[in-house]
Amino acid sequence: MVGYAVTGVISANRPEGRSVAREDWWDLIVSVPEPRFIVLHDIDNPPLGAYWGEVQSNIHRALGAVAVATDGTVRDLDEVRALGFQFFAKEVSVSHAYVHMVDMGIPIEVGGLTVQTGDLLHGDKHGVTNIPFDLADRIPDMVSTIADYEQKTISLCQSSDFSLDALKEVAKITRPY
Repeated sequence: MVGYAVTGVISANRPEGRSVAREDWWDLIVSVPEPRFIVLHDIDNPPLGAYWGEVQSNIHRALGAVAVATDGTVRDLDEVRALGFQFFAKEVSVSHAYVHMVDMGIPIEVGGLTVQTGDLLHGDKHGVTNIPFDLADRIPDMVSTIADYEQKTISLCQSSDFSLDALKEVAKITRPY
């Protein structure tokens, strides 16, 4: 998944605390270009409930979001998978509890990654990372260069013609990363 970050902070442990109005959150989401990648920091330690499940996935998908990354929990895995929506989460929870948004649009850290609303993010089965805007246009060419280099190395290593000298020759190619 690739999308532009929209950040929020959630909590189930502070029902008396500030709560962001859903409408304000939705307005922030649609102010960011599509596709949108929601990133939620859960300030509860440990997380007490899942803000995100089938209902939030449907709402946010309709608002142009493709994924959520959270250090909190998620639920309704089967229903969300059927939507084609992507979860990147710390844990799965059985309940939503009283999880509510307490802040939005601020820089947050989730899983060691600092994210600001508007950042360009990439997520796959290995995790989520920021893509610097000044490098974004160069990524397709770099992916091709890396794939070619790796394929030459793997092909040689799996070949009956493998030798240390041949490996050294392949390694003379400037490693692209």
